[in-house]
Order: sequence, then C-alpha cells, then structure tokens
Amino acid sequence: MAFPETFAWGVAAAAYQIEGAARRDGKGPSVWDEFAHTPGRVLDGHTGDIACDHYHRYREDVALMKSLAVPNYRFSISWPRVMPEGTGAVNAKGLDFYDHLTDALLAAGIRPWVTLFHWDFPLSLMKGGGWLNRDSGDWFADYVRVVVDRLSDRVSHWITLNEPQCFIGFGHALGTNAPGLKLPAADCLAIGHHVLLAHGKAVSVLRSKAKSPPVIGWAPVGVTSVPHDPEDADDVGAARLSMDSVNGGDSHAMAMPPNLWSNTWWGDPVVFGRYPEDGIAAAGRDMPQILPGDMEIISQPVDFYGANIYTATRYRMGTGGNPERVPHSASTALSAFKWPVVPEALRWGPRFLHERYRLPVIVTENGISLSDWVHLDGAVHDPQRIDFLTRYLRQLRNAIADGADIRGYFHWSILDNFEWAEGYKQRFGLVHVDYETQRRTPKDSALWFRDVIRANGGNL
Repeated sequence: MAFPETFAWGVAAAAYQIEGAARRDGKGPSVWDEFAHTPGRVLDGHTGDIACDHYHRYREDVALMKSLAVPNYRFSISWPRVMPEGTGAVNAKGLDFYDHLTDALLAAGIRPWVTLFHWDFPLSLMKGGGWLNRDSGDWFADYVRVVVDRLSDRVSHWITLNEPQCFIGFGHALGTNAPGLKLPAADCLAIGHHVLLAHGKAVSVLRSKAKSPPVIGWAPVGVTSVPHDPEDADDVGAARLSMDSVNGGDSHAMAMPPNLWSNTWWGDPVVFGRYPEDGIAAAGRDMPQILPGDMEIISQPVDFYGANIYTATRYRMGTGGNPERVPHSASTALSAFKWPVVPEALRWGPRFLHERYRLPVIVTENGISLSDWVHLDGAVHDPQRIDFLTRYLRQLRNAIADGADIRGYFHWSILDNFEWAEGYKQRFGLVHVDYETQRRTPKDSALWFRDVIRANGGNL
C-alpha cells in the first residue's frame, strides 16, 4: 500500500551542523560557536567551524539530492549569518547564500522548507539577555522579516522553531548544550514563554509579509508514548494520557524542570491559546508572567504540526487509572546513540498529536545514528538503517490507516554532520561524509530511500 499521492517525502539538515564557514563573509558568532570552542563542552574538542563545508559545497549537495530523487529539503537559516549582531545591519553575503541555495534547489526540482531557528542564537543577543529578555520575540520577528522579504517569492513552506524542549532544556536547564547555562526553573519557563511569543510573532510576519501564500508550521520534539499492548484499549489510553501530560514520556528521566520535556506545555499554547492545567499546577510559583495579549500572539493559526520523533516510551494502564511506564526489554535494539528502536513511535506519536490538535502532522525529523564507515569496496553498507526505516515507515503508514492526517516525512539527515555536544561521533546521514576530505558517499540507505520516494512508499 502506497502513501497518499500528495505525501511530502524529504530530507533535513540544520545550518550549524553542516554549513561550516563559521567566520566567513561577515557571519557573526552564535552561541554554538562559543560553546564548541569552550574546552570540555563538545566531544574531543569538535566544532562546527568547517562541518560538512556545505556553505561552499551546496551546489554539489543539491545535485546529490537530485540524484537521490529528493523532492523536499528542510534546511535552517543561520540567524547570525544573516544578521551578525542579531538585530540591525543585514549581512548581504550571508543572505545571498540562502538566496542562491533556494535557486539551486528550485532548479533541481526540490521544494525548499525553511526552518527559521535551529538553535544557533546570535551571541551578541545572548549578551543582551538572550531568550530570557522579553524583547527576544521582537528580535526574532525582525530577523524573520528580513528572510521573508528576500525568499518568500520562491519559498512557501516555513517552520518557525526547532525543538524548544531541547534548546531550552539541554541548553538553559541542564547546560549540556549551548549556551551551557543551568538556570532555575522559573527562568527556564520564562524563556519558554518568550520563545513561544517569538513563534507567534514569526507566524504573524509570515502571514502579513510573505509574497507567496505561506504554509506554516513548527517542529517541536514529539515526546512519544506507545501502548505496551496495542490491542488493549486501556494500554492505548494510558499511552495517550502519558503523551498528553507534562509528566509523561521520559520527563522523569530528563532531570529538567517540570513541563520542559513534554508535548502539551508547548503545543497547547500554540494551538489552543492556553497552557495546560497540569502544567500550570506543576510550575507553581515558577509560572511565567503572561501579559494581556500574549496568548493571542502565541496562538496565531498554523497549517501543520511538525514532530521530531526517534524513539518512544512504553506504557500500560496501572492501578487507579494512571499510566505505568514499562521498561524496554533487555533485547530492545539500540542506536549508536543508545536510543531504543521503537518503530511504533511513528504510529502512535503522530496519531495522538493529530487527535489532540486536529492539525495535519508532518514528521519533520526521524532517523538513526549508526557507526557507518566506507567499506573496502568503496561503498557504505548500512543495513540496520534500512531495516529501521522500513519498520518505522510501515508504522507511519499504519497511523494514516488509523485515520491520522499525516502529510509528510523528513529523514534526518541528508548528510552525516556535527551532532551538537556529541561532535562528529554520531552519523545520522543517508550520505557518508569524510570530514577530512569532504568526500560524500551515498550509503546503501540513500539508494534505498530513493526507491521508496519513487514508489511513494508502495515498496515497503
């Protein structure tokens, strides 16, 4: 059975993880530039200074995507490459890069999907308080206005923010990602509120300024729970309750302040214009200040709900009608990142999100890190990735059969790249990158995924 005819197949990447050229052509520093150059922060001192050198090799990479029949490419724009100080002066060469990339994609028959923020916050604005400054929403809107003015005659698909759970939770609460802060819960929740305001203001800019009709969404983590027994209605209900709770999923294991590692703390304000009641209770005195009009700004209508989903936690209904976490079996497969392989994540995660928010869902990231290398025959054989994707995509197809409105799937990532604090240890790409020579080698999975796209999933 094939996927719907209009289903959007694609691949994804992010600016700091692939572009390199960290100090070229007027680009300003980001929090990740500083973090990666701070000893002990990133594995083996790796940085994104060069990464995949996509800034200089984008034509080669676009040609590679074309050869792999990729119809949609999700990429992010580096805010400090466009506006080195975060506000004020625009860097013409930086903006030109995204202009040329967009043209190259369109010439190759590839639709660009632009993510406006994927973690590389301008360092200059960080020194002005960063996301903790309520003005950050206006800073972001000003930057978005510049990008939209330049690209929206050709770009119609937009994603405002990527994974607030991660860049706030890991970056501002735990300190393991940039900017490396360990702030109290009240500050983290205030940052979250300002980030949501930034999202809403970006949507307003897109609606009012885009030169072609915009299709707008965002891409939070899809914190996913699956039923221990999918045939047991109570277990299905337990998984749903877990996903709809600020204390569901693996929130208990993340060591973050309440609410940060959840779906509803982020999704409910965007879709419903209100914070969830259990989240308000969990926040207590740490609840962020909400000014009149804030929730109206945050809940500007979006066209799709993006979700980045890699794994899931299993639940069954426990005593008293409360979800009970079921540990993964000792034989559960693990990625190189030690994330459990749970294919049902792509059935239940998108389905539950669609059922709650009644918006079309797009899987904006999914993939697996493996220990890939170039074999003696010159190829990169990654049968585990093919098996992983087959299992996950079959489950995504099941979610559609269940009645969920799922519009697309983006594989993370097109290229092996800089995996944040893990440096270059983790390889998620369909294409292997030799970081010394910058040689690209499509893996077996890239050729397999090309055939899946051509068959619209009918060969799964």
